[in-house]
Amino acid sequence: MDDLRPNRSIEDIDRESVFHPATSIADHLVRGPTIMSRASGVRITDNHGRTWLDAMAGLWCVNAGYGRRELAEAGAQALSELGFFHSFASMGSEPTARLADKLLQLMRDEAGLKSMARIFFANSGSEANDTAVKLVRYYNNLKGRPAKKKLIARQGGYHGVTVAAGSLTGIPLYHKAFDLPIDGVMHVTCPHHYGFAELGESEAAFTARLAQELRDLIAREGGETIAAFFAEPVIGTGGVLMPPAGYYEAIVPILREHDILFVADEVICGFGRLGGWFGSGVYGLQPDLLTFAKGVTSGYFPTSGMAVSKGIWDVLADASPEMGVFAHGFTYSGHPVGGAIGLANLKVLEDEGLPARAAETGAYFKAALDVRLGDHPNVGQIRGQGLILACELVADRATGRRFDPADGMHRKVSNAAFERGLITRPMPFMPVNAFSPPLIITRAEVDETVETYARSLADVFGV
Repeated sequence: MDDLRPNRSIEDIDRESVFHPATSIADHLVRGPTIMSRASGVRITDNHGRTWLDAMAGLWCVNAGYGRRELAEAGAQALSELGFFHSFASMGSEPTARLADKLLQLMRDEAGLKSMARIFFANSGSEANDTAVKLVRYYNNLKGRPAKKKLIARQGGYHGVTVAAGSLTGIPLYHKAFDLPIDGVMHVTCPHHYGFAELGESEAAFTARLAQELRDLIAREGGETIAAFFAEPVIGTGGVLMPPAGYYEAIVPILREHDILFVADEVICGFGRLGGWFGSGVYGLQPDLLTFAKGVTSGYFPTSGMAVSKGIWDVLADASPEMGVFAHGFTYSGHPVGGAIGLANLKVLEDEGLPARAAETGAYFKAALDVRLGDHPNVGQIRGQGLILACELVADRATGRRFDPADGMHRKVSNAAFERGLITRPMPFMPVNAFSPPLIITRAEVDETVETYARSLADVFGV
Protein backbone atom coordinates (compact mmCIF):
# COMPACT_ATOMS: atom_id res chain seq x y z
CA MET A 1 0.00 0.00 0.00
CA ASP A 2 1.35 3.44 -0.92
CA ASP A 3 2.27 5.80 1.89
CA LEU A 4 -0.62 8.22 2.47
CA ARG A 5 1.58 11.03 3.82
CA PRO A 6 2.81 12.76 0.65
CA ASN A 7 4.23 15.75 2.52
CA ARG A 8 6.75 13.82 4.63
CA SER A 9 10.11 15.55 4.87
CA ILE A 10 13.26 13.75 3.79
CA GLU A 11 14.20 13.72 7.49
CA ASP A 12 10.99 11.83 8.29
CA ILE A 13 11.56 9.40 5.43
CA ASP A 14 15.07 8.73 6.68
CA ARG A 15 13.98 8.28 10.29
CA GLU A 16 11.25 5.85 9.27
CA SER A 17 13.23 3.90 6.65
CA VAL A 18 17.00 3.87 7.24
CA PHE A 19 18.87 1.72 9.78
CA HIS A 20 21.93 3.90 10.44
CA PRO A 21 25.38 2.50 11.26
CA ALA A 22 27.22 3.63 14.40
CA THR A 23 24.16 5.56 15.58
CA SER A 24 22.09 5.60 18.76
CA ILE A 25 18.71 4.30 17.65
CA ALA A 26 16.98 6.04 20.56
CA ASP A 27 18.57 9.42 19.80
CA HIS A 28 17.94 9.09 16.08
CA LEU A 29 14.24 8.38 16.53
CA VAL A 30 13.93 11.57 18.56
CA ARG A 31 16.24 13.94 16.73
CA GLY A 32 16.28 12.57 13.22
CA PRO A 33 19.13 12.90 10.72
CA THR A 34 21.18 15.68 9.25
CA ILE A 35 20.84 15.28 5.48
CA MET A 36 23.96 16.39 3.62
CA SER A 37 23.41 17.49 0.05
CA ARG A 38 26.58 19.00 -1.43
CA ALA A 39 30.22 19.69 -0.61
CA SER A 40 33.28 21.50 -1.91
CA GLY A 41 36.84 21.73 -0.67
CA VAL A 42 36.72 21.20 3.09
CA ARG A 43 33.09 22.24 3.54
CA ILE A 44 29.85 20.30 3.46
CA THR A 45 26.30 21.66 3.25
CA ASP A 46 22.98 20.16 4.33
CA ASN A 47 19.64 20.26 2.56
CA HIS A 48 18.67 23.43 4.44
CA GLY A 49 21.76 25.32 3.28
CA ARG A 50 23.74 25.15 6.52
CA THR A 51 27.47 24.63 5.99
CA TRP A 52 30.18 23.06 8.16
CA LEU A 53 33.94 22.92 7.93
CA ASP A 54 34.52 19.18 7.93
CA ALA A 55 37.62 18.65 10.04
CA MET A 56 37.16 14.86 9.79
CA ALA A 57 37.17 14.46 5.97
CA GLY A 58 33.99 12.42 6.25
CA LEU A 59 35.26 9.36 8.11
CA TRP A 60 39.00 10.08 7.77
CA CYS A 61 38.70 9.47 4.04
CA VAL A 62 38.14 12.49 1.76
CA ASN A 63 41.87 13.11 1.43
CA ALA A 64 41.70 14.98 -1.87
CA GLY A 65 38.83 17.18 -0.66
CA TYR A 66 35.23 17.44 -1.75
CA GLY A 67 33.95 18.33 -5.21
CA ARG A 68 36.93 17.09 -7.22
CA ARG A 69 35.78 17.24 -10.83
CA GLU A 70 38.67 15.00 -11.90
CA LEU A 71 37.32 12.16 -9.80
CA ALA A 72 33.72 12.70 -10.89
CA GLU A 73 34.70 12.72 -14.54
CA ALA A 74 36.82 9.58 -14.17
CA GLY A 75 33.89 7.81 -12.53
CA ALA A 76 31.42 8.98 -15.16
CA GLN A 77 33.63 7.83 -18.01
CA ALA A 78 34.21 4.45 -16.37
CA LEU A 79 30.48 3.99 -15.77
CA SER A 80 29.75 4.72 -19.41
CA GLU A 81 32.43 2.33 -20.69
CA LEU A 82 32.25 -0.61 -18.26
CA GLY A 83 29.81 -0.05 -15.42
CA PHE A 84 30.69 -3.41 -13.92
CA PHE A 85 32.42 -6.67 -14.48
CA HIS A 86 33.83 -9.06 -11.90
CA SER A 87 37.41 -10.16 -11.37
CA PHE A 88 36.71 -13.85 -10.62
CA ALA A 89 38.22 -16.61 -12.79
CA SER A 90 41.00 -14.43 -14.25
CA MET A 91 38.61 -11.73 -15.47
CA GLY A 92 39.79 -8.16 -15.17
CA SER A 93 39.60 -4.58 -16.36
CA GLU A 94 42.20 -2.04 -17.35
CA PRO A 95 41.46 0.45 -14.53
CA THR A 96 41.74 -2.27 -11.90
CA ALA A 97 45.03 -3.60 -13.26
CA ARG A 98 46.50 -0.11 -13.55
CA LEU A 99 45.41 0.82 -10.03
CA ALA A 100 47.06 -2.30 -8.58
CA ASP A 101 50.24 -1.55 -10.52
CA LYS A 102 50.26 2.08 -9.36
CA LEU A 103 49.71 1.07 -5.73
CA LEU A 104 52.64 -1.34 -5.83
CA GLN A 105 54.82 1.35 -7.39
CA LEU A 106 53.92 3.83 -4.64
CA MET A 107 54.50 1.28 -1.90
CA ARG A 108 57.87 0.27 -3.28
CA ASP A 109 59.19 3.67 -4.34
CA GLU A 110 57.61 6.05 -1.84
CA ALA A 111 57.37 3.88 1.30
CA GLY A 112 60.30 1.50 0.86
CA LEU A 113 58.01 -1.55 0.78
CA LYS A 114 60.11 -3.39 -1.79
CA SER A 115 58.69 -6.83 -0.95
CA MET A 116 55.06 -6.08 -1.86
CA ALA A 117 54.07 -8.37 -4.72
CA ARG A 118 50.31 -8.30 -5.38
CA ILE A 119 47.14 -6.35 -4.54
CA PHE A 120 43.86 -8.02 -3.59
CA PHE A 121 40.84 -5.70 -3.84
CA ALA A 122 37.79 -5.51 -1.58
CA ASN A 123 35.26 -2.81 -0.74
CA SER A 124 35.77 -1.64 2.86
CA GLY A 125 38.44 -1.61 5.52
CA SER A 126 36.58 -4.30 7.43
CA GLU A 127 36.59 -6.55 4.36
CA ALA A 128 40.28 -5.91 3.78
CA ASN A 129 41.12 -6.90 7.36
CA ASP A 130 38.80 -9.92 7.26
CA THR A 131 40.60 -10.97 4.08
CA ALA A 132 43.92 -10.65 5.89
CA VAL A 133 42.65 -12.89 8.69
CA LYS A 134 41.55 -15.54 6.20
CA LEU A 135 44.81 -15.29 4.27
CA VAL A 136 46.85 -15.70 7.46
CA ARG A 137 44.95 -18.94 8.15
CA TYR A 138 45.31 -20.13 4.56
CA TYR A 139 49.03 -19.36 4.51
CA ASN A 140 49.73 -21.30 7.69
CA ASN A 141 47.70 -24.27 6.48
CA LEU A 142 49.75 -24.30 3.29
CA LYS A 143 52.90 -24.19 5.41
CA GLY A 144 51.74 -27.26 7.34
CA ARG A 145 51.14 -25.33 10.57
CA PRO A 146 47.44 -25.83 11.34
CA ALA A 147 47.89 -24.83 15.00
CA LYS A 148 49.38 -21.42 14.14
CA LYS A 149 46.15 -19.42 13.97
CA LYS A 150 45.86 -17.08 16.98
CA LEU A 151 45.87 -13.34 16.40
CA ILE A 152 47.16 -10.45 18.50
CA ALA A 153 45.84 -6.88 18.33
CA ARG A 154 45.97 -3.91 20.71
CA GLN A 155 43.45 -2.45 23.14
CA GLY A 156 42.16 0.73 21.55
CA GLY A 157 42.99 -0.46 18.05
CA TYR A 158 40.30 -0.32 15.38
CA HIS A 159 40.21 -2.77 12.48
CA GLY A 160 36.55 -2.80 11.46
CA VAL A 161 33.22 -4.28 12.51
CA THR A 162 32.78 -7.59 10.67
CA VAL A 163 33.10 -10.70 12.82
CA ALA A 164 36.86 -11.17 12.44
CA ALA A 165 37.80 -7.50 12.05
CA GLY A 166 35.44 -6.53 14.86
CA SER A 167 37.16 -9.10 17.07
CA LEU A 168 40.53 -7.54 16.29
CA THR A 169 39.14 -4.13 17.22
CA GLY A 170 40.10 -3.47 20.82
CA ILE A 171 37.26 -1.12 21.80
CA PRO A 172 34.57 -2.58 24.10
CA LEU A 173 31.73 -0.66 22.43
CA TYR A 174 32.18 -2.75 19.27
CA HIS A 175 32.01 -6.03 21.21
CA LYS A 176 29.08 -5.32 23.51
CA ALA A 177 26.14 -7.68 22.82
CA PHE A 178 27.76 -8.96 19.59
CA ASP A 179 29.48 -11.96 21.24
CA LEU A 180 32.88 -10.61 20.24
CA PRO A 181 35.77 -11.15 20.21
CA ILE A 182 35.77 -14.64 18.76
CA ASP A 183 38.11 -17.27 20.15
CA GLY A 184 41.73 -16.99 19.19
CA VAL A 185 41.96 -13.18 19.25
CA MET A 186 44.03 -11.63 22.04
CA HIS A 187 44.63 -7.98 22.93
CA VAL A 188 47.72 -6.43 24.48
CA THR A 189 47.99 -3.09 26.28
CA CYS A 190 47.11 0.05 24.35
CA PRO A 191 50.41 1.69 23.29
CA HIS A 192 49.46 5.15 24.60
CA HIS A 193 51.95 6.44 27.14
CA TYR A 194 49.84 9.39 28.32
CA GLY A 195 46.85 7.21 29.06
CA PHE A 196 48.33 3.87 30.13
CA ALA A 197 51.76 4.47 31.66
CA GLU A 198 52.18 3.70 35.33
CA LEU A 199 52.87 6.57 37.72
CA GLY A 200 56.33 7.95 36.99
CA GLU A 201 56.98 5.48 34.16
CA SER A 202 59.08 6.99 31.38
CA GLU A 203 58.18 6.52 27.73
CA ALA A 204 61.17 4.21 27.26
CA ALA A 205 60.18 2.14 30.29
CA PHE A 206 56.59 1.99 29.05
CA THR A 207 57.77 0.67 25.68
CA ALA A 208 59.97 -1.90 27.41
CA ARG A 209 56.99 -3.05 29.50
CA LEU A 210 54.82 -3.49 26.39
CA ALA A 211 57.58 -5.47 24.69
CA GLN A 212 57.87 -7.73 27.74
CA GLU A 213 54.10 -8.15 27.81
CA LEU A 214 54.25 -9.40 24.22
CA ARG A 215 57.08 -11.81 25.04
CA ASP A 216 55.14 -13.13 28.02
CA LEU A 217 51.99 -13.61 25.94
CA ILE A 218 53.90 -15.54 23.28
CA ALA A 219 55.59 -17.69 25.93
CA ARG A 220 52.25 -18.43 27.58
CA GLU A 221 50.35 -19.24 24.38
CA GLY A 222 53.25 -20.75 22.45
CA GLY A 223 54.73 -19.05 19.42
CA GLU A 224 53.77 -22.07 17.33
CA THR A 225 50.09 -21.13 17.89
CA ILE A 226 50.26 -17.40 17.07
CA ALA A 227 49.86 -16.40 13.44
CA ALA A 228 49.78 -12.62 13.19
CA PHE A 229 49.97 -9.25 14.93
CA PHE A 230 47.64 -6.50 13.63
CA ALA A 231 48.54 -2.84 14.15
CA GLU A 232 47.63 0.57 12.79
CA PRO A 233 50.84 2.61 12.42
CA VAL A 234 48.94 5.34 14.26
CA ILE A 235 45.78 4.22 16.06
CA GLY A 236 42.93 6.29 14.65
CA THR A 237 39.46 5.62 16.04
CA GLY A 238 40.94 4.59 19.39
CA GLY A 239 42.00 8.20 19.95
CA VAL A 240 44.74 9.22 17.46
CA LEU A 241 47.45 7.44 19.44
CA MET A 242 51.08 7.89 18.45
CA PRO A 243 53.38 4.91 19.08
CA PRO A 244 55.67 5.58 22.04
CA ALA A 245 59.36 6.08 21.34
CA GLY A 246 61.04 2.89 20.17
CA TYR A 247 57.78 0.94 20.11
CA TYR A 248 57.98 -0.71 16.70
CA GLU A 249 61.75 -1.18 17.04
CA ALA A 250 60.99 -3.23 20.18
CA ILE A 251 57.91 -5.09 18.97
CA VAL A 252 58.76 -6.17 15.43
CA PRO A 253 61.91 -8.20 16.26
CA ILE A 254 59.88 -10.22 18.77
CA LEU A 255 57.37 -11.05 16.05
CA ARG A 256 60.13 -12.02 13.62
CA GLU A 257 61.78 -14.24 16.22
CA HIS A 258 58.58 -16.31 16.47
CA ASP A 259 57.62 -16.17 12.77
CA ILE A 260 54.50 -14.14 13.56
CA LEU A 261 53.24 -12.18 10.56
CA PHE A 262 53.00 -8.39 10.92
CA VAL A 263 49.86 -6.88 9.39
CA ALA A 264 49.85 -3.09 8.98
CA ASP A 265 46.32 -1.69 8.95
CA GLU A 266 46.67 1.44 6.82
CA VAL A 267 42.95 2.01 6.31
CA ILE A 268 43.27 5.46 7.93
CA CYS A 269 47.02 6.00 7.78
CA GLY A 270 47.53 5.49 4.05
CA PHE A 271 47.51 7.93 1.15
CA GLY A 272 49.12 10.95 2.73
CA ARG A 273 47.30 11.19 6.03
CA LEU A 274 50.48 10.92 8.16
CA GLY A 275 52.58 13.15 5.93
CA GLY A 276 53.94 10.29 3.79
CA TRP A 277 52.28 7.98 1.30
CA PHE A 278 51.92 5.20 3.86
CA GLY A 279 52.31 5.00 7.61
CA SER A 280 54.62 2.03 7.14
CA GLY A 281 57.02 4.32 5.31
CA VAL A 282 56.70 7.05 7.94
CA TYR A 283 57.65 4.59 10.71
CA GLY A 284 60.07 2.42 8.73
CA LEU A 285 57.93 -0.72 8.90
CA GLN A 286 58.12 -3.77 6.63
CA PRO A 287 54.78 -5.55 7.06
CA ASP A 288 53.96 -8.92 5.58
CA LEU A 289 50.46 -7.73 4.71
CA LEU A 290 49.17 -4.18 4.39
CA THR A 291 45.47 -3.32 4.32
CA PHE A 292 44.09 -0.08 2.91
CA ALA A 293 40.81 1.67 2.04
CA LYS A 294 39.39 5.20 2.52
CA GLY A 295 42.04 7.45 0.97
CA VAL A 296 42.66 5.21 -2.05
CA THR A 297 39.62 6.83 -3.69
CA SER A 298 39.23 9.69 -1.18
CA GLY A 299 35.92 8.04 -0.31
CA TYR A 300 34.44 8.72 -3.75
CA PHE A 301 33.94 4.98 -4.33
CA PRO A 302 33.94 2.03 -1.90
CA THR A 303 37.31 0.45 -2.69
CA SER A 304 39.75 -1.25 -0.33
CA GLY A 305 42.44 -3.85 -0.56
CA MET A 306 45.35 -5.78 0.81
CA ALA A 307 48.95 -5.76 -0.36
CA VAL A 308 50.66 -9.16 -0.12
CA SER A 309 54.40 -9.52 0.33
CA LYS A 310 56.48 -11.76 -1.93
CA GLY A 311 57.17 -14.22 0.89
CA ILE A 312 53.46 -14.93 1.29
CA TRP A 313 52.67 -14.72 -2.41
CA ASP A 314 55.29 -17.33 -3.28
CA VAL A 315 53.77 -19.81 -0.82
CA LEU A 316 50.32 -19.28 -2.36
CA ALA A 317 51.59 -19.57 -5.92
CA ASP A 318 53.65 -22.70 -5.22
CA ALA A 319 50.66 -24.44 -3.61
CA SER A 320 48.20 -23.41 -6.32
CA PRO A 321 48.50 -26.50 -8.55
CA GLU A 322 47.45 -28.67 -5.62
CA MET A 323 44.97 -26.29 -3.95
CA GLY A 324 43.18 -25.14 -7.07
CA VAL A 325 41.03 -22.01 -6.97
CA PHE A 326 41.76 -19.43 -4.26
CA ALA A 327 38.21 -19.53 -2.94
CA HIS A 328 37.85 -16.03 -1.55
CA GLY A 329 36.59 -12.81 -3.08
CA PHE A 330 33.70 -10.36 -3.32
CA THR A 331 31.34 -9.56 -6.18
CA TYR A 332 32.77 -6.06 -6.34
CA SER A 333 36.46 -6.93 -5.78
CA GLY A 334 38.40 -4.89 -8.31
CA HIS A 335 35.36 -2.93 -9.53
CA PRO A 336 36.39 -1.06 -12.70
CA VAL A 337 34.76 2.20 -11.60
CA GLY A 338 36.65 2.08 -8.32
CA GLY A 339 39.83 1.44 -10.28
CA ALA A 340 39.27 4.49 -12.47
CA ILE A 341 38.42 6.77 -9.56
CA GLY A 342 41.35 5.43 -7.55
CA LEU A 343 43.77 6.20 -10.38
CA ALA A 344 42.38 9.72 -10.76
CA ASN A 345 42.59 10.24 -7.01
CA LEU A 346 46.21 9.09 -6.78
CA LYS A 347 47.08 11.44 -9.63
CA VAL A 348 45.58 14.35 -7.66
CA LEU A 349 47.54 13.37 -4.55
CA GLU A 350 50.74 13.13 -6.59
CA ASP A 351 50.28 16.22 -8.77
CA GLU A 352 49.41 18.44 -5.81
CA GLY A 353 52.00 16.93 -3.49
CA LEU A 354 49.36 16.29 -0.85
CA PRO A 355 51.32 13.85 1.36
CA ALA A 356 54.11 16.42 1.79
CA ARG A 357 51.54 19.16 2.19
CA ALA A 358 49.88 17.13 4.96
CA ALA A 359 53.19 17.00 6.81
CA GLU A 360 53.67 20.75 6.54
CA THR A 361 50.08 21.77 7.29
CA GLY A 362 49.83 19.19 10.05
CA ALA A 363 52.83 20.68 11.83
CA TYR A 364 51.20 24.10 11.54
CA PHE A 365 47.89 22.69 12.85
CA LYS A 366 49.53 21.10 15.90
CA ALA A 367 51.48 24.26 16.67
CA ALA A 368 48.28 26.31 16.43
CA LEU A 369 46.51 23.95 18.86
CA ASP A 370 49.49 24.12 21.22
CA VAL A 371 49.49 27.93 21.22
CA ARG A 372 45.73 28.33 21.58
CA LEU A 373 44.96 25.43 23.94
CA GLY A 374 48.23 24.20 25.39
CA ASP A 375 47.39 25.68 28.81
CA HIS A 376 43.66 24.95 28.79
CA PRO A 377 42.74 23.35 32.13
CA ASN A 378 40.69 20.63 30.42
CA VAL A 379 43.08 19.74 27.58
CA GLY A 380 45.40 17.04 28.86
CA GLN A 381 47.37 16.33 25.69
CA ILE A 382 47.54 17.63 22.14
CA ARG A 383 49.09 15.18 19.68
CA GLY A 384 49.28 14.39 16.00
CA GLN A 385 51.21 13.15 12.99
CA GLY A 386 50.61 14.81 9.65
CA LEU A 387 46.96 15.70 9.28
CA ILE A 388 45.59 13.44 11.99
CA LEU A 389 45.48 15.20 15.35
CA ALA A 390 43.67 15.05 18.66
CA CYS A 391 42.94 16.83 21.90
CA GLU A 392 42.52 14.51 24.88
CA LEU A 393 40.30 16.03 27.54
CA VAL A 394 40.73 15.76 31.31
CA ALA A 395 38.78 16.99 34.31
CA ASP A 396 41.85 18.76 35.67
CA ARG A 397 45.05 19.23 33.71
CA ALA A 398 47.04 20.21 36.80
CA THR A 399 46.34 16.96 38.66
CA GLY A 400 45.66 14.70 35.66
CA ARG A 401 42.25 13.82 37.08
CA ARG A 402 40.11 12.07 34.46
CA PHE A 403 36.46 12.51 33.61
CA ASP A 404 33.95 9.85 34.42
CA PRO A 405 33.42 8.25 30.97
CA ALA A 406 29.67 8.46 31.50
CA ASP A 407 29.94 12.26 31.46
CA GLY A 408 30.80 12.22 27.75
CA MET A 409 32.47 15.62 27.88
CA HIS A 410 34.23 15.13 24.54
CA ARG A 411 30.85 14.41 22.95
CA LYS A 412 29.48 17.64 24.42
CA VAL A 413 32.41 19.54 22.94
CA SER A 414 31.87 17.96 19.52
CA ASN A 415 28.19 18.84 19.71
CA ALA A 416 29.06 22.43 20.59
CA ALA A 417 31.49 22.55 17.67
CA PHE A 418 28.82 21.19 15.33
CA GLU A 419 26.49 23.99 16.41
CA ARG A 420 29.27 26.45 15.58
CA GLY A 421 29.80 24.98 12.11
CA LEU A 422 32.71 22.62 12.72
CA ILE A 423 32.74 18.83 12.41
CA THR A 424 35.14 17.10 14.76
CA ARG A 425 34.67 13.61 16.12
CA PRO A 426 34.35 12.29 19.68
CA MET A 427 36.27 9.02 19.91
CA PRO A 428 34.65 5.87 21.36
CA PHE A 429 37.60 4.62 23.44
CA MET A 430 38.70 7.67 25.42
CA PRO A 431 37.70 11.35 25.85
CA VAL A 432 39.30 12.63 22.67
CA ASN A 433 38.23 15.01 19.93
CA ALA A 434 39.93 14.11 16.65
CA PHE A 435 40.82 16.19 13.61
CA SER A 436 41.50 14.56 10.25
CA PRO A 437 40.63 17.13 7.58
CA PRO A 438 41.05 16.86 3.82
CA LEU A 439 44.72 17.16 2.93
CA ILE A 440 43.95 20.30 0.91
CA ILE A 441 43.04 22.30 4.03
CA THR A 442 44.69 25.74 4.06
CA ARG A 443 46.36 27.48 6.97
CA ALA A 444 43.48 29.94 7.12
CA GLU A 445 41.06 27.02 7.42
CA VAL A 446 43.26 25.48 10.11
CA ASP A 447 43.11 28.76 12.02
CA GLU A 448 39.34 28.77 11.69
CA THR A 449 39.17 25.18 12.93
CA VAL A 450 41.33 25.87 15.98
CA GLU A 451 39.43 29.03 16.92
CA THR A 452 36.02 27.39 16.53
CA TYR A 453 37.14 24.40 18.57
CA ALA A 454 38.51 26.68 21.31
CA ARG A 455 35.17 28.49 21.49
CA SER A 456 33.40 25.14 21.66
CA LEU A 457 35.53 24.17 24.65
CA ALA A 458 34.51 27.45 26.26
CA ASP A 459 30.85 26.68 25.56
CA VAL A 460 31.19 23.46 27.56
CA PHE A 461 33.75 24.33 30.26
CA GLY A 462 33.38 28.09 30.52
CA VAL A 463 37.06 28.68 29.69
